[in-house]
Amino acid sequence: MQQVWPPPVAELDDAALEELYTYPAGSALRDSWLAVNFVSSLDGGIEVEGRSAGLSTPADRRVFALAHDLADVVLLGAGTAVAEDYPGLRPDATTAARRARHGLAPVAPLALVTSGSSLPADATSIVDVAVPSIVVTSAAGAGKRQAWEDAGAEVIVAGEGDVDLADAVAQLAARGLRRIDCEGGPGLVGTLLACDLVDEIRVSYAPFAVAGHAARMARSAEALSPPARFDVGSLLVDDGTLLVRYLRRR
Repeated sequence: MQQVWPPPVAELDDAALEELYTYPAGSALRDSWLAVNFVSSLDGGIEVEGRSAGLSTPADRRVFALAHDLADVVLLGAGTAVAEDYPGLRPDATTAARRARHGLAPVAPLALVTSGSSLPADATSIVDVAVPSIVVTSAAGAGKRQAWEDAGAEVIVAGEGDVDLADAVAQLAARGLRRIDCEGGPGLVGTLLACDLVDEIRVSYAPFAVAGHAARMARSAEALSPPARFDVGSLLVDDGTLLVRYLRRR
């Protein structure tokens, strides 16, 4: 894997790649740091037959693993978690050692954002986990709270009607879950962008074109006005895959 930006051009070993993708520490972390992770086709699609796996490359899988290996919590829209049949994380020896080096808990929990109807209590993301998942919902969507808790999940209520994501992020940070890895879906990412809660976007551009009607990585009712400005933090190239870290300009 070759680093193109920032210069000089260099080959990155595993240790250097880990350092590049480590979340900020100390004062740079502020209250929390939310990084969005996506793989995209070169023509902007994020799925093949409804799932992201068809686009993923070995390079993408390396940085995708680093994203949740180095995070306190993995944030997901419930619809994406159900569609991807997303289980809880179970670190292998490499991940466990990495998390220990960074002073992180052994396993990062999943935090699942739902209005209520999109997340059944027997979802894989709730029942197939090593540590309890956290269901993030609003007061209006908390009708399944008892069922989620009976299935082993913890519940955060943020907002009255729609989920208040700023409050949700603050509540996660108050639990010590400050390094947040968001893995979609597009509706959640669009809302996070609209609320100006995204600090970093990590995109793996895979060397494939998909055309068709594939979804894009962020979706919201209205376009951002003005658009949110990001700067390139790093650019890597590996066998045709471009791996870009964009940092929010504050």
